[in-house]
Amino acid sequence: MLGKTANGLFWMFRYLERSENIARLVEAGFRMALTRSQRQGGDWASILTTAGLLESYEEKYDDFENKSVVDYLLRDRTNPSSVLSSMAEARRNARLARTALTREVWEAVNASWLELSDILKNPIRDKERIPDILAIIRRQSAQVQGAVHGTMLRNDIYDFTRLGTFVERADNTARILDVKYYVLLPSASSIGSSLDNVQWETILRSVSAQQAYRWLHQGEPTASAIAKFLILDHCMPRSLTFCVNEMNLNLKYLNKEYGQTSPSSKQAKELKQKMYNQTIEGIFDSGLHEFIGDFLQCNLAIAGQIETDYRFFA
Repeated sequence: MLGKTANGLFWMFRYLERSENIARLVEAGFRMALTRSQRQGGDWASILTTAGLLESYEEKYDDFENKSVVDYLLRDRTNPSSVLSSMAEARRNARLARTALTREVWEAVNASWLELSDILKNPIRDKERIPDILAIIRRQSAQVQGAVHGTMLRNDIYDFTRLGTFVERADNTARILDVKYYVLLPSASSIGSSLDNVQWETILRSVSAQQAYRWLHQGEPTASAIAKFLILDHCMPRSLTFCVNEMNLNLKYLNKEYGQTSPSSKQAKELKQKMYNQTIEGIFDSGLHEFIGDFLQCNLAIAGQIETDYRFFA
């Protein structure tokens, strides 16, 4: 496969995943604002920090009003990570890799772009519309993923789409966890309180994991149990361990396809082993922030090595 095509597939699915993740963060921001209306600005600041957009937002706005933050995250084309910008980039990369996609996948991506560009063409004045808009964004993402799973051959093309998805998903989950104790809490005294538990539940919602968590855990949610679920669980499709496992699997398939073991697959295998050796107690003892920082660096290094191994820019 040409490196340019592999690059298009990889980044197409990174941007698709990013658009859905931003929509989830917007929903989480509204829920946090409801539980702590007096710190609404701080709640939105935490969401922007999670998305890595706080600095760029503050260059444009002086406050954290709902309408300003929502507009910036959903439809601002000067924000390269907004839902509208991400979908535009996903569609652009889909066009670059058009010959590698089935008709159903291309049509799903194109239809998603057309619908989202229509509903987001104007500022959202009525906040009552926001939940419906977020639901549309998630539904469009699910339709693209469904077309991929239902029509694509399980070959190197499919592997690059999956690698893009799980590299981006791991980055998002890790950033959500990292922001938790450094921005979300109003004070150290809140750790372990009912407010702390509400915020951890908000994190579950932001990765669509609340119901899955309740299926596996009885009683009141705890910080330790939720963190373990999102970091170490092998079945939760947005946990760090699950994402790392999927990256390893697809890199293994690419090794077999091309008849050689890539450096990126070796890096992913090392990260997988590191994850398997962890316990949640050990992570909290050594520091959640330090663990997540190390994970983000490893994930970024793997993504960069994939681009090098498969000559994305050749």
